[in-house]
Amino acid sequence: MDKTITATEAVRKFSEILNAVKYNGNHYTILRGKKPIAFISPAEEHVKERTLGELKGLLAKLPRLGEEADYFEKDLKEIIKRQPPMPEKSRWA
Repeated sequence: MDKTITATEAVRKFSEILNAVKYNGNHYTILRGKKPIAFISPAEEHVKERTLGELKGLLAKLPRLGEEADYFEKDLKEIIKRQPPMPEKSRWA
């Protein structure tokens, strides 16, 4: 089970959180100032492979760019616009 808690709550309930991770397999995202700063999960899960089905959940946990996203998009469009064209007979095109 995935849970999101504040850093203050994590400090106050640390032992309880560790037990939930160990015995129930819970995952915790720790927030500070409404931003994710840490992730607590069972140790053995860090060596296992992830499945494609988990991708959507993992992407949802990534921090958002906010206002920087507009600048990033503009830079990407400019880079794409300046790329030289591919040769017509390229097998990669």
